[in-house]
Amino acid sequence: MAGRRVALKAIDWMAFAERVPPNQRAMFNNLKTRSDAIAGKLAALPETPAPINWAHYKSAVAKAGMVDEFEKKFAALSIPAPTDTETAKIDAQEQEANKHAVDYVAASKARIVQYEAELAKFQNMIPFDQMTIEDLNDTFPETKLDKEKHPYWPHKPIADL
Repeated sequence: MAGRRVALKAIDWMAFAERVPPNQRAMFNNLKTRSDAIAGKLAALPETPAPINWAHYKSAVAKAGMVDEFEKKFAALSIPAPTDTETAKIDAQEQEANKHAVDYVAASKARIVQYEAELAKFQNMIPFDQMTIEDLNDTFPETKLDKEKHPYWPHKPIADL
């Protein structure tokens, strides 16, 4: 039992509690209480089960051979431990999530560099109240009027009416 107990992962309840929204705090407390109760029951169990006193049962059971038969069947009984098939999948999902997180951080750093360059442009530009139309068009090229696309701006051509 201790071998299995060591294999169990400990839960960091403080880190878990930090991520629980306030409206789910009661459910979190119930989960922690149940988990602690189950962990306490498992800790109270002995490492190996108590051995069966077959001699006592042989003297107490009236039918001869019945206890011997049970003893043989009990000795032959082998209950296999379930195999863990999900840990590998969870580890793969964790590695995938970590890869996505690293990619997101790299993309975020690239966006930060872009935003800092844009911020520097805004900090170093002429104030709007002192700009001319040419300064505005130089600073923000998207505001420049396209005479080929809109030759009659701000008026619409007669064909569009």
